Amino acid sequence: MESSIHTIACNNLLIIFAIVSMTGIICSKLSEIMKVPDVVLFLVVGILIGPSIMKFINISQYQVENQLILTFGSAFILYLGGKEISLKVLKNVKISVFLLSTLGVFISAFIMQKIVGLTFEVSTITALLVGSIIASTDPATLVPIFNQVKINNKVKQTVISESAFNDATGAILTSAVLAIISLGKFSLIDNVYNLSVMVIVGVVIGIVTGILLLKLVNDQPYGIFKDFAPIISIISVVIAYELSTKLGGSGYMSCFIVGIINGNKKNFRIWLTKKSYDADYYVAETVGNICRMAIFIILGSQVDLQVLGKYFLPSLASVLGLMFIARPICVLICTIFDRKAKWKKNEILFMMWVRETGVIPAALCGIISAMKVEGYEIISSIVFMTILVTLIIQGSTTKLAAKKLGLLEEQESKEELKNI
Repeated sequence: MESSIHTIACNNLLIIFAIVSMTGIICSKLSEIMKVPDVVLFLVVGILIGPSIMKFINISQYQVENQLILTFGSAFILYLGGKEISLKVLKNVKISVFLLSTLGVFISAFIMQKIVGLTFEVSTITALLVGSIIASTDPATLVPIFNQVKINNKVKQTVISESAFNDATGAILTSAVLAIISLGKFSLIDNVYNLSVMVIVGVVIGIVTGILLLKLVNDQPYGIFKDFAPIISIISVVIAYELSTKLGGSGYMSCFIVGIINGNKKNFRIWLTKKSYDADYYVAETVGNICRMAIFIILGSQVDLQVLGKYFLPSLASVLGLMFIARPICVLICTIFDRKAKWKKNEILFMMWVRETGVIPAALCGIISAMKVEGYEIISSIVFMTILVTLIIQGSTTKLAAKKLGLLEEQESKEELKNI
């Protein structure tokens, strides 16, 4: 009897995988025709085939598998995002990235506390909890979009780096607010200490894991596994995430650092053979596509349209406040002090517009819902409305905004040719 139950569950998961994969492939082709980021279509179609409408898939009964997809998928997409980062470019914008991923999260959270307090009849602490959850941007969303929209390298790498580093700040801030709600106390020293540990451990584990494992696929002299570069890349993501998490660090940050090392191999005196490089590139791209499809289709399928409908207008007002008040103020304050970066007006305006929300806030929201924290239905409504609106509106207009502001790579190339 038990084996039959397990067989049925296994078959159901295989069917869900087949539906998600085929749906993702179709959406990818449609995105090429419609000229919109594929993650936007993944999310919308996920809502359509999920329990709220067509009921084709329902991942909620497979909690372990759901968590595995979201965790590994986010970690691997972060790794791919790290590979896009140039240390040379990052060096020039490090102050902006640091401020956006720390001070920026606090600014966004406290502004959203005021906005949510005005749009909903909730306590101050509940409003701050909402602000803390949605204050961080999402690399799992931004990396795929920037892979499709070729924009100014400096802006792209700043926004991706911000999204990778600010997850730790958002998670710590959310934990601090939850501690106030459940225990009735708050310790600034403890939370600053926890944030420091997450960042430092995350970075150190990422560096050590990335360099050691890449050395094993190096052309010479240590490359004993050079024919297994793609497998080592995938394993490096898993090891970095798990080891960092076990030691109290940010697993996602470690994966991002491993990606940076992989994308800047020559800086660390690591060279792959052409065969290993090509194999690693194509396997990583394929795994990344699968992760992207699975994450956003499943995320869309978990949107509760009934709860969204109940709090639709105030939730929408809160999201608009995040997009048009909190984010612009956050970017302005965090970039104005960075003289070395030499930010231009069009670059700052673009960063004000690009701040999609996705997997990490959804995961934090899931924890809050499981704990049945006071006002959890309102929190869920705002979080998923934020994911939907920022991804569908901002995600689909990223290229248009970049074009209008003259930040597309082809536009910059034309300007350079004019000046020759």
